[in-house]
Amino acid sequence: MAQFDTEYQRLEASYSDSPPGEEDLLVHVPEGSKQFLFVVAFTTFLVSCVDYDILFANKMVNHSLHPTEPVKVTLPDAFLPAQVCSARIQENGSLITILVIAGVFWVHRLIKFIYNICCYWEIHSFYLHALRIPVVRLGSWALSATAQDAFFTLSALPYCTWQEVQARIVQTQKEHQICIHKRELTELDIYHRILRFQNYMVALVNKSLLPLRFRLPGLGEVVFFTRGLKYNFELILFWGPGSLFLNEWSLKAEYKRGGQRLELAQRLSNRILWIGIANFLLCPLILIWQILYAFFSYAEVLKREPGALGARCWSLYGRCYLRHFNELEHELQSRLNCGYKPASKYMNCFLSPLLTLLAKNCAFFAGSILAVLIALTIYDEDVLAVEHVLTTVTLLGVTVTVCRSFIPDQHLVFCPEQLLRVILAHIHYMPDHWQGNAHRSQTRDEFAQLFQYKAVFILEELLSPIVTPLILIFCLRPRALEIIDFFRNFTVEVVGVGDTCSFAQMDVRQHGHPQWLSAGQTEASVYQQAEDGKTELSLMHFAITNPGWQPPRESTAFLGFLKEQVQRDGAAAGLAQGGLLPENALFTSIQSLQSESEVCSWGLGNDGQSGLQELELRTGHGVEGPTL
Repeated sequence: MAQFDTEYQRLEASYSDSPPGEEDLLVHVPEGSKQFLFVVAFTTFLVSCVDYDILFANKMVNHSLHPTEPVKVTLPDAFLPAQVCSARIQENGSLITILVIAGVFWVHRLIKFIYNICCYWEIHSFYLHALRIPVVRLGSWALSATAQDAFFTLSALPYCTWQEVQARIVQTQKEHQICIHKRELTELDIYHRILRFQNYMVALVNKSLLPLRFRLPGLGEVVFFTRGLKYNFELILFWGPGSLFLNEWSLKAEYKRGGQRLELAQRLSNRILWIGIANFLLCPLILIWQILYAFFSYAEVLKREPGALGARCWSLYGRCYLRHFNELEHELQSRLNCGYKPASKYMNCFLSPLLTLLAKNCAFFAGSILAVLIALTIYDEDVLAVEHVLTTVTLLGVTVTVCRSFIPDQHLVFCPEQLLRVILAHIHYMPDHWQGNAHRSQTRDEFAQLFQYKAVFILEELLSPIVTPLILIFCLRPRALEIIDFFRNFTVEVVGVGDTCSFAQMDVRQHGHPQWLSAGQTEASVYQQAEDGKTELSLMHFAITNPGWQPPRESTAFLGFLKEQVQRDGAAAGLAQGGLLPENALFTSIQSLQSESEVCSWGLGNDGQSGLQELELRTGHGVEGPTL
């Protein structure tokens, strides 16, 4: 079963990441490995192989036999000879230690890369021979064994939709019984195998079991969730030594029983403590790497586009909070990409008169000095030879660009409520108290936790090596018993799939929220129900993106009831007149998630009205639920 879990995960990853064909394998060297090798080698060169006295003109270099002739220093003059460079490296004990650790890590990455090449080749063969996905190679044709049919190679796979790949997997299971544990695979089975651990993470965040929110003096409530912290959570819970899972598909038997919950919680607490200590000991090395990687990654971008760090991105917490159960990475990315522009406009519509005034004055003064220096340079280029003039010009240019980013567009219209509704159309989740309060700074600050500055993202990643061990030791350990109870209470065994998160079943009776359902449609207690209507929205999203899937009886009843409500309300409002619907951002968002060649089978017919069910729920009509 583990083999199929891994294969399906690679299939989805290869679809999302443009998997290589025969000619592209070496191109897909993991970016982290190439960048890691460059950062280590280049940093070593800068530390040990450069004569900075010559570079900064503190030491004179004369290439001429006549001392009176002018000296022209070239860049190679600052490079030390290979023998001197090697000797300096050997004399630096700290550098040798770091290089040894880096070398071991890189060899590990190299072995992993070679293993991934073999895996890519297996996926390449599986696509071509088992799934028989027809694709065209750019500029050439690859003939099948019969030399009659033209087949695409894997290099053009992104033009094949995930729904088509998935349909071929289901059909191949029927024909060849590739999975012996189950006669037929459903779309939900495939998603469960790919997203087993991701669904648990989404549920843990939804139930607020992971320590991600903190109240700091002077800053109020802040959210801290970085890639390093996420890695440690997954290491502790899912796949690391001593984790809760026996293998990739099965939770350890003792965690399914309640008799040893206290002992298991103590064991988990001790494990968290040791991993936290390990993070603390490795903190200096990780911190150095983070600083170097950030410098090499963003220094050129900052010089070329000083306002780049003022741009925004979806935070890691936002991606996890906004993710549906059973939503693949490329599906989530599509939704967030659609919501990026309205989210940016919403955050930019909040103006600070004082900040705008300061930015205008700062831009004026810096721009004036910059204009004079540029004019002098045009008149006589020798001005650039004056010490620090070039540096001053660069800094003034950066200052002007940054200040302009704080000056609002004079044609900007303040319409936060409308923008927030457009954002909601794509991200699908928002707290109830945001409705009618889009203009308030509190709403903006809370939304900024989901949609943060790029500079904040970089700062959090730099602080992660320091903060992560503190969170693990002092915040996660006290929640060990709650985590043990969560995995015991919300793990179900599915035939042919293994242990999965029960929330991922999208069972409205077991995990539905009363505010989103009619009386009697759910039996879930407060502890069992998913927050923010995630069960219901995940069910609708999955049914729309997988129109061939047959939901359980309770889910079918919920979707049918919702469909009827939409039809009645649409007819009453005149929306169904002529089979047309007014343009709506959420409708467009849902439509974009569907396969181009398929129409949602539970929509309002063949007139392109599928997806309106979700619109109805989120706009507060028909179903008695929160109106956001």
